[in-house]
Amino acid sequence: MSKTTATYWNPLFAESAGAWQPIAGLEGIAEELTLSIDDDSGEYTRLTRFHPGADTQDFGGKSHDYPEEIFIVSGRLYDQAFDMWLETGHYASRPPGEVHGPFKTDEGCVVLEVSFPNKSTP
Repeated sequence: MSKTTATYWNPLFAESAGAWQPIAGLEGIAEELTLSIDDDSGEYTRLTRFHPGADTQDFGGKSHDYPEEIFIVSGRLYDQAFDMWLETGHYASRPPGEVHGPFKTDEGCVVLEVSFPNKSTP
């Protein structure tokens, strides 16, 4: 199987507001919208939207055993692990195990994430 497909649409338009889902444990702080997923491999493309004033300090940093790519679509996000403000246009290709976060944002932020759980390291 391959990743799901969709015709052109704009998940950032107001008409798409109902497609966004709260992230479990981060309700009121961040929400997500899966754009494409491969149910067999687990590979997915997702948008994560952090609300203005969001702060995940209480949840600490995180890492996972698979690679992912991220791109800041809009806004800005502070990544404490790197002591860096990520602005619109920032990109990273994270290797398995790389710690990132906790995060905070003053104005809000939308992040495009492409994750590859099928490429996990033991």
